[in-house]
Amino acid sequence: MKMPDDEIGAIVTETLAEQHKLQQESVDAIVLKAVASVLASFGIEDDDRRELRADFQHLRRWRKSVEQAQSYTFKAVITVIASGLMGAVWLGVKVVLGK
Repeated sequence: MKMPDDEIGAIVTETLAEQHKLQQESVDAIVLKAVASVLASFGIEDDDRRELRADFQHLRRWRKSVEQAQSYTFKAVITVIASGLMGAVWLGVKVVLGK
């Protein structure tokens, strides 16, 4: 008894899909194990994820506050320089008009 071509195609497609799913699960497991191994080599265990996340959030807040402080410092320096130049010009004008 011969099977129809469309039935054979469906069986082959289903078999390939199942094989792909098994391979993907295997790859996912290998990647997860590799990442866990790398993190463990840095001294980070699975149980430390919440602390690690909190540490990264703290570092991000610290970085942003430092960037903001640098911005304010730059603006303050520009203001001081501009004020000094305006004061010098004012004194120059005052001396010229005073004579």
